Amino acid sequence: MSKTVSVVNLKSFVEKKKARQIEQIRVIGEANAPGLIENQNRPRVSLIIPALNEEKSIGAVLNAIPRELVGEIIVVDNGSTDRTADVARHCGARVVAQPERGYGAACLAGIAAIAADCEIVAFVDADFSDFPEDLEKLLQPLRENKAEMVIGTRTTTSESRAALTPQQRYGNWLATSLVRIFFGHRYTDLGPFRAIRRDALEKIGMIDRNYGWTIEMQIKAARHNLRTAEVPVRYRIRIGRSKISGTVKGTILAGAKIIYTIFKYAAN
Repeated sequence: MSKTVSVVNLKSFVEKKKARQIEQIRVIGEANAPGLIENQNRPRVSLIIPALNEEKSIGAVLNAIPRELVGEIIVVDNGSTDRTADVARHCGARVVAQPERGYGAACLAGIAAIAADCEIVAFVDADFSDFPEDLEKLLQPLRENKAEMVIGTRTTTSESRAALTPQQRYGNWLATSLVRIFFGHRYTDLGPFRAIRRDALEKIGMIDRNYGWTIEMQIKAARHNLRTAEVPVRYRIRIGRSKISGTVKGTILAGAKIIYTIFKYAAN
């Protein structure tokens, strides 16, 4: 009888110990996953990356993205002739094809592909000039309802300014000065690394299909009285040669389109 009681007691002790161990594992798991419950209540973020022949850099961009901050990553292959799409898929991104060349056309194709439950749309370039790790800086004002659109500005630190080409620095100064004169809104940069609430993006109705995309968004944000903010982001010399600032033709075409876009909306 005493042996039977001892066996029962031992069995009960083992089961209780196992239950305590399981509970400890559960608690430790929750402690090592900070914000896990909070993340479920955060607005869903879709990150769009327009890409044209960026096989050397797209992998580095995708690997640097804080995956816990985004619900989906969409790489828009803008008619690449290299392995950009293959590298992007290998790194876990969803690839959308947009054979029509143009930065705006690629962004619009990405927007058309975002998930139905997306609440915030973010954009970053595929050339690894931006630091995807800075995405949290862009998202925070949107999550806290302090802004509807946030631009990552590259002009507030000497390191980031040094990475901009002379034509980029002059173009930024000229475009933002004209926006301030004609639309009464002060920006410091036309940086492509940005985030906007989906309802605000739908409200402004983007249409530009090439070089005027960024300035159109900022003009329309001012026109629609969106609450906008700028946050400092890091910037570095890109991998490979820029299709815009890296060529005389690209610089002229982009500059002309940006100025044209400003005067077009100023006249209406």
